[in-house]
Order: sequence, then structure tokens, then C-alpha cells
Amino acid sequence: MSNLIAWIIRAIPFGTIIMFGSMGEITTEKSGNLNLGVPGIMYLGGFAGFASSYFYEKNSADPKGWICVLLALVAAIAASMLGGLIFSFLTITLRANQNVTGLALTTFGMGVANFFGVFILNGASYTAAPLAYASFSRKIPFLSSKLGILSKTVFCYGFLVYVAIILAVVLHYVLNKTRVGLNLRAVGENPGTADAAGINVTRYKYLATCIGAGLSGIGGLYYVLDYNQGIWATTGQIEALGWLAVALVIFTTWKPLNCIWGAYLFGMLYWLYQFLPSILGIKVASYVTDLIQMVPYVVTIIVLVVVSFRKKKENQPPESLGLSYFREER
Repeated sequence: MSNLIAWIIRAIPFGTIIMFGSMGEITTEKSGNLNLGVPGIMYLGGFAGFASSYFYEKNSADPKGWICVLLALVAAIAASMLGGLIFSFLTITLRANQNVTGLALTTFGMGVANFFGVFILNGASYTAAPLAYASFSRKIPFLSSKLGILSKTVFCYGFLVYVAIILAVVLHYVLNKTRVGLNLRAVGENPGTADAAGINVTRYKYLATCIGAGLSGIGGLYYVLDYNQGIWATTGQIEALGWLAVALVIFTTWKPLNCIWGAYLFGMLYWLYQFLPSILGIKVASYVTDLIQMVPYVVTIIVLVVVSFRKKKENQPPESLGLSYFREER
């Protein structure tokens, strides 16, 4: 039982990172834009949030935790939305290829974060913002200690875990129950028809892409200031999580509510190699461990194949993305 609890405790924070990235990409793709720059945007959000709280802690005589949280969130969202604005300008206004632009944005985001991160590291292998970490990882006082196994598995996380769940519900409601969501989906399905109906296609695409980038950036912030214990280091882990977030979009069939259980399932599958052998009481060779770590990606491929054979319109990507082209042509 203890191994299972530890497995869940590792899976939920991991899933929260990619849940933010996935919700951001779903918002973007609902407008008909395919942004493969999610890993770079998460890098921008993670570094901007860390840098703002780090310099505040370092230069303030009496730093406050709530100010660390506020500065980090504002900086992360602003930096990631700037990345989304760059992508929007290049692909919507200048009509640049979305795939190439997204991949370039990933490289750009990683490069900018690591370049400026060098000045913060100042020759060290890593540096930390302990007050920001303590503030982001602070648990709910009563619920995290008085409810037994529920406290250990459900209420033992920082506030952004619960914010992610709330945002998924809100995003589902906005996309499916409001006029704004209806207009956004119309833009993604058929921008020409939406324009003829009087919808400002360019505005919706810009807003959806920038807001989606802001959501993805919070995922990078959560990784650095909570999941990674407030430590910044020049590693490629955020990039890997960004691509996993893109895979989760397909796995959840572009539905925000599915992001909740899908992200946690990905988290369970990602840590499968570490906890399953101990739970089953078996030993696993190192090469088998590497194969087990591929499970989330294999599951995504299987889901993509299954979805491509289904005829339900709501399980397909927005038409203007062009991802359902081969299904229609069969």
C-alpha cells in the first residue's frame, strides 16, 4: 500500500505539469492553430517565473511568500504569452508555416531560458529560490493532515494542482456552453464561414493562441517552483514534458475535462518503471525499464489510431488543422 501511495503522490504532480501544457494547446488548436512550440513556451514560463522570484528573494531584506507567488505567476504568464504572440504574428499575420514556426519557437524558448539562466547560475550547476518553493508547495492546513489516506493522496499538493483542475472545468464550460466558445470552435472548423458570419477570425486566433500559451507557461512554472523544488538547472526535462503535453492533447481527443484523468494516467504510466516492480515484488532489467518508459507514447499512438477510425465529429481535431485529412480521404 505504501508503494501505491508513493506512486500516486509522484504521478499527480507530474500530471499537473502536462495538464497545463495540454490545456494550453487545446485552447490554441480549437482556433485552428497547431503550435508545436509548447516545450519552448513552457521553458519561457518556467524561467521567467523562477527569475522573478529568485531576484526578489535575493534583493529583498524581508521577502514575502505571497509576493513571490504573484511575481512568478505574472512573469511566467507574460513571458509565455509573449511567445504565443510571436507565434501568432508569424503564422496568422505573416502566414508562416505553423509546423516550422512551432519547432523554431521550441528552440528559441529553450535557448533564451538557458542563455539568461547562465547569468543566474554564475558557474554553478543549479540554483534555487527556497521561499518561492515553500510558497508554491504549501499544503492545505487541515485537509493535508487530518483525513488519513485522503490527506496523503489527494490533499498533499501545492495550490496549482487544484488550480489546474478548476481551469480544466472552466475551459470545458467556456468551449461548450458559451458564445465565445462556439465562435472559437467555428473559427477552428471553418474560418471562412466564421468570417462570413461576422466573427473576427484574426482576433479569436490571436487571443486563443496567446491565452493557450499562458496556460502552457504555468506548467513550466509549476515544474520549476514546485515539482523541481524551486531549483533551476540547464537540463532538457521541460522540453520532454512539453512534448508529452502535446501527446496528451491527442490522447484526450481535444477535450479539457479528459485532461484531468488523462494527465494523471500519463503520470502513473511515466512512473510505472519505478513502482510496478516493487509493488509486484520482481526485478526488472535496465533495458526493460527503458521500454516501460515508452508506455505513455505508445498509448498515445494507439489512441490516435483508434480515434482515426471513429466517425464521431467531437472526437476529431478542428477541421482547419488538417489533421483529419487522411481519415476523410480513405
